[in-house]
Amino acid sequence: MSIKVLIADDDEGMRLVLKKAVERSGGFVIAGEAEDGGAALRLFESERPGVVFLDVEMPVMSGIECAKRIADIDPRTVIIFATAHESYMPEAFEVYAFDYLIKPFRLQRLEQTLERIKSIGRFRHGAYENREQGSRDGEQNRPDKTAAPAGAPKKPNFHKKLIIRNKEGISIVDTKEIILIQREDKSTAVYTAQDRYITSESLGDIEQRLEGSEFMRCHKSYIININYIDRIYPYGRWTYIVKLKGTDKDALMTRESFEKLEEILE
Repeated sequence: MSIKVLIADDDEGMRLVLKKAVERSGGFVIAGEAEDGGAALRLFESERPGVVFLDVEMPVMSGIECAKRIADIDPRTVIIFATAHESYMPEAFEVYAFDYLIKPFRLQRLEQTLERIKSIGRFRHGAYENREQGSRDGEQNRPDKTAAPAGAPKKPNFHKKLIIRNKEGISIVDTKEIILIQREDKSTAVYTAQDRYITSESLGDIEQRLEGSEFMRCHKSYIININYIDRIYPYGRWTYIVKLKGTDKDALMTRESFEKLEEILE
């Protein structure tokens, strides 16, 4: 299954360059093109591509704002900025873009980025493939160059509870059973090995109510229970992928959080 790609740039010539490079690389399919940020967001919501190329300065909505909204829908989306403005790199860092290409860039540089995306996609359970198909064929092909926190310390179980409120009512969950909390489709999803709980509460609100050093806000869109960490893989320019025990979900981890985890586990 090919990886769906969305290209957003108000320059038609640049859209054509990116489109040809993506198609030539193989393993990708163009899901749509947009000439402004508003149209890009609408296309993302309807097509759910795994990869999005964004210019920064676009009409209606900037690429940075578009990226923030995309990340709130699906933080696993690979976002690549292609812009003539190097000065926006700090904002790209804030949304943890996969890559930041400065125009005019060499096609070889773009090809390297596309190959990295395909390499990562092979061991992420099809996370960048058509999500409607629910592909799960990448686990056995994960690369072995792994930074894994083997022997993560087991924390005492205090049997604390987390109250989760939603439209259907109130759920009470043992915090020791929580594996992952993430932003998902503009809501917050709490995962245990058996269940998924959805709430309109923000990650920050839940983070404040979580007690115990086993929980880490590893990314602006993720909180993980470090006792469930299985493996950690290098990901984009500023992030890692965290594979978690007891779930087929994964999380993103910033470079700063990775360094903090190393200190905890030493």
